Amino acid sequence: MDRIDLLKTFVVVVNEGSFTNAASKLDMSNQLVSKYINQLEKHLDARLFNRTTRKIHLTEAGYQCLQHANHILESVNDMEGQLGLLNSQVKGTLRISAPVSFSTLHLSDCIGQFQTQYPDVSINLQLNDRKVDVVEEGLDVALRAGVLSNSSLIAKKVTTIKLAVCASPQYLKKYGTPKHPRELRPAHYLEYAHVNYDNDKSELIQALRTNAQKHAPRLTANNGEVLADVAKHGEGYVLQPTFIVSKALQSGELVSILENYVPQSISLYAVYPHRKLVSSKLKVFIDFLCEFFDDTPHWDR
Repeated sequence: MDRIDLLKTFVVVVNEGSFTNAASKLDMSNQLVSKYINQLEKHLDARLFNRTTRKIHLTEAGYQCLQHANHILESVNDMEGQLGLLNSQVKGTLRISAPVSFSTLHLSDCIGQFQTQYPDVSINLQLNDRKVDVVEEGLDVALRAGVLSNSSLIAKKVTTIKLAVCASPQYLKKYGTPKHPRELRPAHYLEYAHVNYDNDKSELIQALRTNAQKHAPRLTANNGEVLADVAKHGEGYVLQPTFIVSKALQSGELVSILENYVPQSISLYAVYPHRKLVSSKLKVFIDFLCEFFDDTPHWDR
């Protein structure tokens, strides 16, 4: 039997003055009330009541137990009330990790609108393209793009991320437009450092992997925006998510190539530690993210 429940039963017996009245108050049998008190006395190795046929009286140990029990139960009630308030009210600080380019290009608007709707929520946003340890670094949630590995973390899909192979018009005019991945020039690849396509068997990825073994990429960087800007100047081709290159594609600064060979779309996930112990602030933030970006995000419409 839970010790808190034993203490609650003990306090009710004291307040009601008898086992019978306590049983009625607690909606249980006299025998069960007596059993709980016996269990508590056995656990404490002390007699709590002197019993007569008509009345019960607290022993000295019983008086001491009552003082401690009232204090313990009051603390438990305070804790439950405070935690319940935290979980029912949308307030507090959210610690978030998110990819750099996605955040600078698209997340700021989302966060601004979220905080307008929920002004009592503070955001601590950490931008990093590395895979952070959500639990170890004390984060509430991390946004991750790609195929997730198996873990104890919970993942909620936020939106779909399409990929595109791009080059500038001047680059294509100078070197021609490739019709097949094997026609790509290995030395002209502008490579994103953090990408991992080990499980991707598409012809394009196989070609990029084979080319990398033959010739080092012209540029490797851990920021996709920098790579896309270099590609705009005719210095090579990139494989980047459309949330980075969509504006350049719409303006004609970049041209999409090899569309039939582009790897399948990936997803952006909100990753967090617990399924059951989700605070209201985190729940409404994840729901807001999913609604804001939708499965087809605005940059692909």
